[in-house]
Amino acid sequence: MRDNMSDSNDRQKRILRYLKRGVTLGKHFFKSKSIARELGMSPNEVGTNISMLIDNSEDIVIEKWSYSHGTTWRVYPVKEA
Repeated sequence: MRDNMSDSNDRQKRILRYLKRGVTLGKHFFKSKSIARELGMSPNEVGTNISMLIDNSEDIVIEKWSYSHGTTWRVYPVKEA
């Protein structure tokens, strides 16, 4: 049986891979509901886990960008910061 911490870590890893892949393809804005749909999570799970990634990602910068029609995240490589 898995605990909530390891489930959360797995979710964060999946979200981080998704964001990094998007950034390498030139995408810089991501909606929580779109990420959730792609990864089989709820938008709330995505928002909670991305919030935890904001200070823990070494090679991309994650910023909460907009709240209209759901949360939008701006993501870009650290070298652009």
